[in-house]
Amino acid sequence: MSVNTDTVNKVARLARIALAPGDAERLAPELSNILGWIEQLGEVDTAGVEPMTAVIANQLRLRDDVVNADPLTGGGIRDELMANAPQAEHGFFTVPKVIE
Repeated sequence: MSVNTDTVNKVARLARIALAPGDAERLAPELSNILGWIEQLGEVDTAGVEPMTAVIANQLRLRDDVVNADPLTGGGIRDELMANAPQAEHGFFTVPKVIE
């Protein structure tokens, strides 16, 4: 696909990017090259290839979702924590609304 200066100016206007005089002429061949690389990727046979989020297979290490009742390590002291809160309601911290 070939990109001309009119296309570069239109994309810049839509993206609200200010172009200096002469930038459109310089960017047109670069954008054409980028679109050429994208077209090359479309020619690759990806049938049977599973989508992935990373190159290395990762598994999340999960822990049991249990309440730690040991006060020395941070659990079982909700009443003491709520005593320090400026506002609390139903055992939770209450914060003011910040969305207008």
